[in-house]
Amino acid sequence: MTESNRLVELFEQHRGRLRAVAYRILGSSAEADDALQEAWLRLSAARSGEIDNLGGWLTTVVAHECLRMLRSRRRRAEQPLSETAAGDDLDEVVLTADAVGRALMIVLDTLTPAERVAFVLHDVFEMSFDEIAPIVDRTSAATRQLASRARRRVRAAAPAKRTDLARQQAAVDAFLVAVSEGDLDALLGILHPDVVLRDDRSAAPQMRGAQAVAAYAAGFRRGAPFARPALVCGRAGLALIRHGHVIGGLGFVVDDGIVVVEVISNPAEIGVPDSPGKSEQCRPRERSVDGSQSDGTP
Repeated sequence: MTESNRLVELFEQHRGRLRAVAYRILGSSAEADDALQEAWLRLSAARSGEIDNLGGWLTTVVAHECLRMLRSRRRRAEQPLSETAAGDDLDEVVLTADAVGRALMIVLDTLTPAERVAFVLHDVFEMSFDEIAPIVDRTSAATRQLASRARRRVRAAAPAKRTDLARQQAAVDAFLVAVSEGDLDALLGILHPDVVLRDDRSAAPQMRGAQAVAAYAAGFRRGAPFARPALVCGRAGLALIRHGHVIGGLGFVVDDGIVVVEVISNPAEIGVPDSPGKSEQCRPRERSVDGSQSDGTP
């Protein structure tokens, strides 16, 4: 077997885990592939015989590249769309599908790059803080704090309890009033300074920062008369209703202010309470077929 073929074989033995790590950190299949390509190039240029733990070495390279890509995103304030190709084997990419769903990916977008990497590597892939520390350029203790802060944010985004829903709904109601009145200052007071706005058809944020999101949200004013309280992924949100049918909506993550606003295009993900006293009972509706979706959709 040639050296080149041997390297290919070694790399393929670790590809599934490496791609899972990259996808979990980045939330983009295309970017995950780019991170793996960089790892392959680094391995091709290295002396593999001198690497004691190839799996660990490759994971470190991929994590470093993911961290670089996340920081680059923030500097450019540009967020790539998810480019998961048809036919991608997501069972291979997502090794523990119950650990990270779309709701968690939304919350991960609110973390700093270092927090995101530390949380995913430790809580999802069970790497030690001593292993993660060199990747994020922190001490082991500081890395533990990064993961702890991220974990608190993730837990805050879990399906809400009754007591949490009241607090969340108050923030959502204030958001709707500010949008209805075109009150930009009020919106800025409700939104977290690092708020993220995204569309459910994309794996990555389209907008970040209170000023940008508030200006964009002001454009929802035309749809405000159609908005009603709703549940989105178990959390307070808004449904846009026309002719008795849900045609879209907005989902929110509320922590210290509104930290995520998500435009929801799939009505099946939106639950409209049967009555104010049954706010935790969601009843998904069907999409209107009268061609009127654009009238109320943000």
